[in-house]
Order: sequence, then C-alpha cells, then structure tokens
Amino acid sequence: METAKLVENVAFNILKQAVIYLPEDVKQALKRAYSEETEPGKTQLKAILDNIELAEKYQAPVCQDTGTIIYYVKAGDKVKNLSKVEEALVNATRRATKEVPLRPNSVNPFDGKNSGDNTGRYIPYLNWEITSGDALELTVMTKGGGSENVCVGGMIVPGEGIKGLKKFVVDAVVKAGAQPCPPNILGIAMGGGADISMKLAKKALLRPLTEHNPNPEIAALEKEIFEAANMTGIGPMGLGGKTTVLGVHIDFAYRHPASFPAAVAFNCWAARRASAKINADGTVEYSTHKLRW
Repeated sequence: METAKLVENVAFNILKQAVIYLPEDVKQALKRAYSEETEPGKTQLKAILDNIELAEKYQAPVCQDTGTIIYYVKAGDKVKNLSKVEEALVNATRRATKEVPLRPNSVNPFDGKNSGDNTGRYIPYLNWEITSGDALELTVMTKGGGSENVCVGGMIVPGEGIKGLKKFVVDAVVKAGAQPCPPNILGIAMGGGADISMKLAKKALLRPLTEHNPNPEIAALEKEIFEAANMTGIGPMGLGGKTTVLGVHIDFAYRHPASFPAAVAFNCWAARRASAKINADGTVEYSTHKLRW
C-alpha cells in the first residue's frame, strides 16, 4: 500500500479508537474510584461508567465534545516519504469527522467560522520526534474544550522552587473546580521556557495511569500532589467527593537560573488517546487498543 494511504488509514483507525474506547488504565481507575467514592460523587461516577459502556456498545464517541485533534509522530531516521505524513493525518482527520462522526471543532479565531472538518491552520497539530530506526509511531489525543480552558502556565519565583510548584498546581485545581469535568488527569511540567513547559505538560497526559515517573523523587512528588488535589473535595463533576484527580504525571526541562516556568495541563475523565506503530514492511501494531473493526 502507498505510504500516504497507509498512514491515513492507521491514523483514521486510532482516531476512531480514541474517541470511542477509553484506554484500559483510565477505565480501571474510574472503576476503582467508583468503588471507593461516596455520594453524591458515586452517582456521577456510575453515570460516567454507564456512558463508557454505551459508547463501546454503539460505537459512538464517549463524549459529544470530540476535542481538538493532536498527533504525536515519532519517526525513525530511516523512514521514507516523511513529507507525506502531515497531509495523510489531515486527510484522516477529515475522514473521521465525516465517518465516525466527530463534532467539527475547528474555528477561525478572527471570524469564528467553522471549517466543518476539524482542520485549519495548524490544526490538527503535529508534534514531531525523530529517533533511530525504520518505524513510524503515531499517537493521537483528542483534547476537549472544557479541560483545555483551565490549562495554565506561569512563572514561579525561582527561590520558591518545588514548594512554589506545589502551590501553583493546587491553586490551579481549586480555581478550575468543575470546569474540566473531573475526575481529571494532571500533566505537570517545569523548566525550559513558557512554551516548553506547557508542551511537556500536555505530552505527560499520554502516560498511562499505571506508570509512575522512574525518578523516585519525582514519583513521590506526583503522589504528594495527587493526594493534595483529592483533598480539595471538588469530586466527580464538581459535586463533591474523594476523587478530583485520577492521576498526576510530572516532567521537566532544565531552566534558566532567573526563571522557573511551570505548566499544568488538565485532561477530563474522558482521557482519550490511542497509538499505533507502522513497521517498515507495512505491518501495523495497535498498542493502546486492539483493533475492533
């Protein structure tokens, strides 16, 4: 099969998977939260779990807001025809909008006109990473507007360090309240620069909830922030309860001595992502979900 068409088909498949089937780690986290939650949060989690079951049964998007489409492309340095990948991903997005279907969520910021197919200037957005090898790995995240609206970036006073970061994150959770449709997943990053920290924070949302940071010190900080966020009592859908966040993932970059950039990226309970690997021989491995159609 021609490279462009193969990439388009695989991207279409993972986009369809992402909006219908939540990753297993997210589903299990929601089930655990339901078993431990009290009212009124327990009723909200039951509604969420019923919604997930119905989406799978009828192969319909798990949320009406199918989000802004973001692709992460990891390309081996021996992969051919990389110049065709972007067009293939745009075509896959257009197909999925029509065939899944997805809600058209791409509008021109000047006149508010909707493109009607989830594409436009820099949308879908592509994040590129070049590595060794001859395989092409694709990951898609569909980022809903409610959780995106409360993402926050800022500058901490360098002298405040990690203590300042913890306050920055908890303040963001409290201010967000019910807007990002909790329980949420938090991607947190520090360092680099204002743009770098947010990019790392959003990418951190792709990490499965079962994976903790390999650095013990950072893993301990993830746990501390997780516990602090759940002590807010915001609860499922903001109606009160034990479960405000399902997980916390932290990343970092080295920073300039005079600045301490930080960012918090929120994902709603419908934490949609899917991945696939296209091998040099044209075979495809779907890693987040088994192909269901």
